[in-house]
Order: sequence, then structure tokens, then C-alpha cells
Amino acid sequence: MTPLSTTVFALPDDLAAKADPALVADDAAHLAAVAASLERTVAELGDRLDAERRSPGGHGQAALDRDLEVHRLTSRLRTLRRFGLDLCLGRTVPADGGEPVYVGRLGLTDGAGRRLLVDWRSPAAAPFFGATHADPMGLASRRRYRWTRGRITDYWDEVFIPDGLRGHAALDDQSAFIASLGSDRSDRMRDVLATIQADQDAIIRAGSRGALVVDGGPGTGKTVVALHRTAYLLYSDPRLGHHRGGVLFVGPHQPYLAYVSDVLPGLGEEGVRTCTLRDLVPEGATAGVEADPHVAGLKASARMAEAVEAAVRFHEEPPSRGTTVTTPWADVWLGPDDWAEAFEAPDPGTPHNEARGQAWEALVSIVVDAHDDEDAEPDEVRRAVRRDGDLRAAFDRAWPLLEAADVVGDLWSVPAYLRRCAPWLAADDVRALQRADPRAWTVSDLPLLDAARQRIGDPEVERRRRRHDAVVAAERERMAGVVDELIAADDSELLLMTSLRHQDLRDALVDEAALPQADPDVLAGPFAHVVVDEAQELTDAEWQVLLRRCPSRSLTVVGDRAQARHGFPESWEERLGRVGLPDVRLASLTVNYRTPEEVMAEAAPVIRAAVPDANVPTSVRSTGVPVTHGSAADLRAVVDGWLAAHAEGVACVIGDPAFPATSRVRSLTPVLAKGLEFDLVVLVDPDRFGEGIEGAVDRYVAMTRATQRLVVLTSR
Repeated sequence: MTPLSTTVFALPDDLAAKADPALVADDAAHLAAVAASLERTVAELGDRLDAERRSPGGHGQAALDRDLEVHRLTSRLRTLRRFGLDLCLGRTVPADGGEPVYVGRLGLTDGAGRRLLVDWRSPAAAPFFGATHADPMGLASRRRYRWTRGRITDYWDEVFIPDGLRGHAALDDQSAFIASLGSDRSDRMRDVLATIQADQDAIIRAGSRGALVVDGGPGTGKTVVALHRTAYLLYSDPRLGHHRGGVLFVGPHQPYLAYVSDVLPGLGEEGVRTCTLRDLVPEGATAGVEADPHVAGLKASARMAEAVEAAVRFHEEPPSRGTTVTTPWADVWLGPDDWAEAFEAPDPGTPHNEARGQAWEALVSIVVDAHDDEDAEPDEVRRAVRRDGDLRAAFDRAWPLLEAADVVGDLWSVPAYLRRCAPWLAADDVRALQRADPRAWTVSDLPLLDAARQRIGDPEVERRRRRHDAVVAAERERMAGVVDELIAADDSELLLMTSLRHQDLRDALVDEAALPQADPDVLAGPFAHVVVDEAQELTDAEWQVLLRRCPSRSLTVVGDRAQARHGFPESWEERLGRVGLPDVRLASLTVNYRTPEEVMAEAAPVIRAAVPDANVPTSVRSTGVPVTHGSAADLRAVVDGWLAAHAEGVACVIGDPAFPATSRVRSLTPVLAKGLEFDLVVLVDPDRFGEGIEGAVDRYVAMTRATQRLVVLTSR
């Protein structure tokens, strides 16, 4: 943590004028107070955390509350220790002459309760991000700090009214902001909270109801907006808290998730679930790419979920012929109507495997109710019916336990079954969907497997319930023995232990919640809000995977229609309305903060040739370094030369899978480069990326990953 000192400002010699005490003394004094408060707060949080960990765990809600408090304290302590003084992003000076407001990653007060930092997500901090010269939001000036290893190495002032300079502002060329845009990259996304711009902040702070689409070209900060919006919504909207379902953040691929993995923890949010679409389905880890575009197109339709529903219903049809059930007391005829009544008994929406138990119990009850012999005790009859092997076999044939992989695999291996479940498919389509190995899963199968798994439920549910019931019975028997021993040993005058004979008290001694439970699927949902980046690539079927996990239909949808590899001819409203999201708001980002003008000048014609209405953003900076073209034979020399000239930064080679990756040089395909950024990007034979829209998009995406220099190499 930064020591208590006014030397928090460490401006380089070329910024000596900005080190004038008249400009920085007030900030230095305030930050010294922040440092003292941080030291005190960290010590107090550490003591409270130690006390919580030493306290008895308890049971039930008490244990849950203790664990939540330990998690909360640990998270806040980790954030404070991670950033120290650079929790402070900057300050605003009100136009009415009020006290400056210092904005931080977290709120902070001193020992007397004086507010030292306001949380960046609070309404009081909104002008820090949202003020513009057109709408100053009540500010005279704004200052943003640039931190380097716990010291302020630059700051950037903006003045919104003529008297703003009286607030000790230093006007320059936006050095902190522009310098941050062109600074060296690493294998993790940089911290950019202090430089969030007004257009981005307006989207971050938009309400959570319905679907908000954030459409923007490369470098406009879509991912920055998505991540910071996630943290903001969790802070500002109590309906989205972790105990209400929380937020699911879905990225395009694992390199992307690794790249952004530090951002949310750095904003104090460590409970957000992050994943790719593959991660939502167990088979996704090994699924390949569908080789046949026609087959991929058929499976991309949301209507294929209807085939899954029909396939499951096929296994829930009551027998058309009756059967006789023999018990020691009577022979009971179960006709087709009785079977149909039992099969209609499960609660609507109950997954197949769970509903199976309800249907079986309903069938048993029908047989029990048919016994009118006074000597037939209902419980004895029920036990006898449940042991009837012929009845159980008939029921198992009519309503078997299912597994999602079996149901979907049968669709791809039994043509008659597929024709029955998807009658709208043409004969050629049915043939195209068949394959020799029905379980050779592809990415296109994942939405169908997910639909089947949700509709079918856990295949182990009955066996787990039987095991659970057996454990409960054994525990009750054990506790009954303990109670009997306590009663026998009770020699008190009031014989208080005799009250334990009451059955309800005996049952209360067995904590069923503490018994072994199935591990929950933490990605199954439901979630209160879903954020999905690179959403332009999702098929209708893949959208259904997300909507199953978001019954609230509260989503942040981030993407660029021009970067859709398979085309995106309709509007966002049309696409999302078709998949079941009628309440859509659209926000556009048009300023490119990442990609230099020199790169965009060559990238824009590439995409506009294939997508004339592409939302190509306008770059705000120029490096003066033109795009370089050369021979693929010079690839190694280009990379080695850049590494020798740059002690920091990250490069990426796109288009040569054989090029060896290192800690500072990545070797990726255009698809896996999406969403990432690099100081140097070297494209190798971009004309071989493909034809049509897919090839144009891959070239456009690859080119716009560069933040400083782009080199294009081709084979001669």
C-alpha cells in the first residue's frame, strides 16, 4: 500500500509544470487522508474477518449468513489490498463552488464519517464519467489520474465553464487519456475504469429491464462496457444480487475469458459466473465444428427444440392396452384410461425423469384406491403394489428413465424417429442429419442437448431419492436410539427427556439439509441477468440456451452486425424478436478508442466491400505508423525485430498456426482473436482466410486487433 506521503505525485520532468503545488497540493492532502483511512479500514476488516472465521459455524441460515459475511469481507479486503491508493480514479469540482468529489472503485470514509471516496457506481459519481461540454452535469472541471505502481504519473483536466480554471485545473493535450489508449498491452485487459467515456458510461448505467443491445465496431469499448455494466448493475439493482440469481457473463471463447478475467474482481465483483456457450453443455468440451453448412443450418433453427420435445413425449405415452395387477387382497384391472390418468398426474413443467416418479405414485394410488376390502391396510397394499415386478416393467417400458445424449443421438441415427419428431423436415434433410456415430457431437448439437437435458432432467433423480430416503431412515433410527438412551438415563425430577418421545421432536433432530446432496450445476440458472459478448454470432438455437437460463428476459447483448461471420442481414430488433425478446433497446458506440487511424484506413474497405452498411467506427488517435506489407518469409524477422525494440507489450500472429507462441507472442486464428487486442498484429496470407462474408469478417477482425502496428505478410 502507498505510504502516507504527499509524494503520491511522481510526475516526469516533461510534466514539471503540472507538479506546481497550486495544482496538486489539495489532491495530495486528500489522498493522504485516503491512505490513512485505507490503513485503518484494512486493519478493521482483517480483525472482523478473523473474528468471523473463529466464530461457530452454526447450522442452516446461521451458517449461510456467516459464510456470506466471510465472503463479503474477504472480497472487500482483497480489493483494498490489491489497489491501495489507486482506488481513487480522480475528482470533480462542482460549478456551484462546493467541495470537490473524489471518485473511487469503492466508497470510503474516514474515522469521523467524512466521505473520502464515492463509489464509481453511485449517482454522485455519474458526472465524473458522463459530463460533456454539451452537458456539464453541474461540473466546473474534472480530473482523471494516471497511476503507475501506486504513484500518479500524469493527470488529465477538463474544464466545462469559463471559471473552471479557478478550480486549479491544468489544461493540456489530454495526455493521460490518449497515452492510456496507446500504452503497451499485456495478456490481461488493462484497467480502464478511470478513462471510461460519456458515451460508454451512459450505456453502463442504463436500466436492466428488457434487452439492451450495445452495437459498436472494433475498438469502441463494447467489452469494457459489458464488464463495467455487469459490476454497475450488481451494485445498483437489488433485483440482480447474487442471492436473487446473480449475473451470467458469456464470452465467445476461452482466450477471451482469460483476457478479461481480472476486470470484474478488480471492480469488487467476484461472484459473477463467466463461461462460453460450450461451457453450458457438458458435451461442449469435446464438441467439434459441424462440417456440413447445410446440417449446421438445420440445427441452428430454434424449431429443432420442437423435435426434442416430441422425442421426449414419445416416451411418455400411456399403454393403449390394460393390465391386471394382482395383490394378496384383490385383482385390479388397470385400463387405458387409468394409465392415462396416472400419466397426466405430474405437475406441468416437471422434467421427464422427475415426473416419472409422480406418474408411478399416481398409478400405485389408483390400484390402492381400487381395494375396498376392509382387511386391506392401504400402506400394506401400497407396499405390495410397488413390489409388483410386472407392473413396474410395464411402467418402465411406457415411461423409461432417459438421458439427453440418448434422445438426441437417436434423432441422428433412426430416420423414422426423426421424421416422427420433426415432420416439417424434407426427406433430404432427414438423410443429411443422419450420421454413423450418433454421439460424434458438434457445436451445432449443443443447443439440442441442452434443450433435451432441461426437458428430461437428471437421470439419477430416482436412484438419488431412494439413496436419500435410505440415509434419512437410517439417521432417524440412529437418533431414535440416542433418544431412548437419553430417556433411560434421565433421573431428573421432571423427567424432561420424556418430551423427546414426541415424533415431531425426533424428526427435528434429523437435519436433512446436512445430508449429502447432488452437486448443483452452477451454470444451469436461473440467472437474474445475462450479459453476452460477440452476440452477433449466436444462432437462434443458441439464443434459446441463454433464454432458458434467464426467465426475466433481462439481458445485455453486445456485438457488431458487421463482425457476424455468417452474415447478419436483419436488424437487432428483428433478430431478437424472432428468438423471443420483443422488448429491445438499442445503443450504438461509434468512436474507436483502440485502433489507430492508419489501421482503420485499410480495414474499413475490407468490410464495406462485403457489408456496405457496416458500422465502421471513427478512430480518435493516430500513431503515425503506416500499415506495413511484406513477404511471409519475413515473419520471424518481423516478430523478432519488434520484440527486440519493445521490452513490453504483446504481439499476435494470425494466420500461421505453426508459428510457436511465447509469453509475449500469441498465435491465433481470426476466430480466437476476436475480442482481444495486441500492440503488434501480423497477418499471414489473409486472402486465405476465406471467401464471401466469412472471409471478409475474419480479415476485418484480425486487422482491427492492432493497437499500435499492423503488418500484412503474403506468400509470393
